[in-house]
Amino acid sequence: VVIVESGGGLVQPGGSLRLSCAASGFTFSGYAMSWYRQAPGKERELVASISSDGGGINYRDSVKGRFTISRDNAKNTVYLQMNSLKLEDTALYICKARMGRREYWGQGTQVTVSS
Repeated sequence: VVIVESGGGLVQPGGSLRLSCAASGFTFSGYAMSWYRQAPGKERELVASISSDGGGINYRDSVKGRFTISRDNAKNTVYLQMNSLKLEDTALYICKARMGRREYWGQGTQVTVSS
């Protein structure tokens, strides 16, 4: 199993980034996918999740209206479009696949929002 996140970087407040999470080694279309983030000294928190067929989507309150999660099961990839980024969005963004009790995690991609 391999999960690789990409698309992170340094962006100014108000800017946008699109994160990608490419997966292989398991049946991607059968797994719910989630984006988590972890800032230094803070606990990991769930940012957004999407069901295996894309029909169920949830966001944490602080990113609603700014972030959009989507998936392409043909490409085994999940995305996180992040707009209107704020300083407090700075964190390591980590992708997770879950089916039942089975979970796979990526290593993360760093997002830094700074002026």
